[in-house]
Amino acid sequence: MVFSSIIFIFYFLPVFLLGYYVSGWRTGALLAGSVAFYVWGEGPYVFLLLALIGANHVGARAMDRAQAPARRRLILTALIVLDLGVLAWFKYSGFLAHSLNEVLPGSPLPELTHRLPLGISFFTFQLISYAVDVWRRAVPAETSLARFSAYILMFPHLIAGPIVRYADIAEELHADRRGSGRVGLGFQYFIVGLCQKVLIANTVAPVADHAFGLAPGTLSATAAWLGTLAYTLQIYFDFCGYSNMAIGLAFMLGFTFPKNFDHPYAATSLTDFWRRWHMSLSSWFRDYVYIPLGGNRGGQAKTLRNLLIVFFLTGLWHGAAWSFIVWGLYHGAFLMLERFGFGRVLAAAPRPLRHLYAVAVVMVGWVFFRAADLPQALAYLSAMFDPHGFKPLGVALRHLLDTEVIAAFAAGVLFAVPTLQALMGRLKARRSDAPSPRLPAHLDTRSAHILPTPILAAGFVVSIAVLVNSTLNPFLYFRF
Repeated sequence: MVFSSIIFIFYFLPVFLLGYYVSGWRTGALLAGSVAFYVWGEGPYVFLLLALIGANHVGARAMDRAQAPARRRLILTALIVLDLGVLAWFKYSGFLAHSLNEVLPGSPLPELTHRLPLGISFFTFQLISYAVDVWRRAVPAETSLARFSAYILMFPHLIAGPIVRYADIAEELHADRRGSGRVGLGFQYFIVGLCQKVLIANTVAPVADHAFGLAPGTLSATAAWLGTLAYTLQIYFDFCGYSNMAIGLAFMLGFTFPKNFDHPYAATSLTDFWRRWHMSLSSWFRDYVYIPLGGNRGGQAKTLRNLLIVFFLTGLWHGAAWSFIVWGLYHGAFLMLERFGFGRVLAAAPRPLRHLYAVAVVMVGWVFFRAADLPQALAYLSAMFDPHGFKPLGVALRHLLDTEVIAAFAAGVLFAVPTLQALMGRLKARRSDAPSPRLPAHLDTRSAHILPTPILAAGFVVSIAVLVNSTLNPFLYFRF
């Protein structure tokens, strides 16, 4: 049950919100609705998630009570092994067996296949961050199993993030929340995310699907670059749209989620890109992997090692395939170049040139991310950079480029950078709240420019009309 579906928007959400606001026990209502939401998509896997929640709740409380450092570390290690073990079993065991069988004689290992539980990469990282924060005594262990379950199971972030840390919403979990909901702001975020998802991501998706579905020998450079541009817009507006809908739903329930995207295609370097793209994941790896490994302390060699580990894991987190690992290492390589010399050269270049560099590198990287496997990615890149391959588009692609798709491309390019925010700032549009002193205004989800109601209403109506008449409505990050 995706957020951009008729059944969610007109059936599940109204019934849930009514029960949530009428109920005297909102934590219970949130739990019931979230379990129903997860069971709709996963069924029996909800018991796996509940078992992990129970084990981490008991373990964190025991760790919080323990005084001996050795015992606390033992409990933390057990929780991390449990959480990562479940993730590894479902997501990576088949990939590992297949990879080993490629190099071992006789293919001795059985290649098990499992249906991946929805959201397992996201809720696993939330469980680990909670356990580590309790171990660090950054937060006290949650004493209520119901509240801890609500934190993990909360349906706005359960399936595809953002990765919300317990410290981000601990106070709101314990608050009454009867008067704390920003319902109007929540609907604005939800509608903006719905428009991003339906009117841009879904509309350009067939172009990307067609280009990446062509046989290598039939793929021209023109079609390859067009398909890459389509996927570049699709993956951003798909995931950013989902994140904005999640933030909006959280506001409706009285919670504040962190911003997950800050116009990453406006970046002027790969380092800048990763400060803006999937920020909840980037900060997770920074705080729970990169810094514990030593960060940039200890010299250049260790910094390079730490960056490689982080981006190897970033690629692997996204999927159990060599193409994802190469994608992660590809980004890591450019970050290392920028950190050790190239960054200074880049800083001296004109801003448009830096922006062009960042977008071009990211677009090439998306080929590894989108391709079915590494050989297809390499063949696709070969077509992209074939100097003799710039030919007129084939009949099928020309047929796909109707007025609606061209408008979606134009809107995607326009709104991938902070055009709207700059316009609203120039018009001195009212903000929903005063900026927080703890966050820059552009990262404060509570302090958003208020969009005109007629524009939001029109966007909602058009999005619903498109949904009713379309069968294409995937969420790309559901498979991660």
